Amino acid sequence: MSERILVIGGAGFIGSHSVDHMLAEGYAVRVLDDFSTGRRENLPKGHPQLEIIAGSVEDATILQVAFTEVSAVLYLAAQVSVQRSLEDPVQSAEQNIVGFVRVLEQARRYSVRVVYASSAAVYGDPEVLPLQETAPLRPISPYGLEKYSNELYAELFGRLYGLSQLGLRYFNVYGPRQDPRSPYSGVISRFIDQLQNGRPLTVRGDGLQERDFIHVADVARVNLAALRSAVNGVVNVASGRATTIGELAELLIELNLGKGEMQRVLRQSGDIRHSQADVSRMQQVLGRANIPLNRGLRTLLERCSAA
Repeated sequence: MSERILVIGGAGFIGSHSVDHMLAEGYAVRVLDDFSTGRRENLPKGHPQLEIIAGSVEDATILQVAFTEVSAVLYLAAQVSVQRSLEDPVQSAEQNIVGFVRVLEQARRYSVRVVYASSAAVYGDPEVLPLQETAPLRPISPYGLEKYSNELYAELFGRLYGLSQLGLRYFNVYGPRQDPRSPYSGVISRFIDQLQNGRPLTVRGDGLQERDFIHVADVARVNLAALRSAVNGVVNVASGRATTIGELAELLIELNLGKGEMQRVLRQSGDIRHSQADVSRMQQVLGRANIPLNRGLRTLLERCSAA
């Protein structure tokens, strides 16, 4: 297969799994990553169909080179920490909005499809669950607002220039290669790290916050399906099932043969209370999530224990 896909942020958690899946499907892949959070060891060494460019979307020359002779672009580079967006909203906006517009402009010039990472954070605290793509958008953090801005820019480029574009509203993605020590990590990687090191699982507030977890292998499959499709707009990417943080902690302790305990800590500002996706559109146009939470957690625990 001669098609080459550009993955911006391809050395990161979701990006590297997406690259693996694309290579397994026979695609040529070009990765553009500045390695500020992505890691080279996440990518296969010496693969004949993989090209790696070290650089940033802020470098116009490198960005132009990266877009040469590609058929589609998966854009995953971002500042993804809600807390960091609260502490430094200016820097967060520069990374998440200006960088994205640079990519849209290159995609317009080269007439290539863009699939990009949006987030469930665009919804804020919803009044009605499960969340459909048509639900009101009321972000409660600068990060959520930045992702909403990305969607508006992509939709505008679609109307003005005919750009083929699709935003994927990722809910809570988990799986291997998610660094628990990073400020960007999810609650599952943090909990597993705490279990592995004999520390209590720190549950913020009352533990009744709900999340919709999806395994990164399912996300990688959806990402490629999105690149292959002609669907525009936005699509939720999730399992469609809500799990409270307290339930998650209890399940992990159970899978860890009952070893572990919970510890309550203060709730974090900007923390969404309830989150559950309506995945009807995803299942219709991109496919469904196949890995149930208990199986994904068990496999992840076994992998971490063996490491």
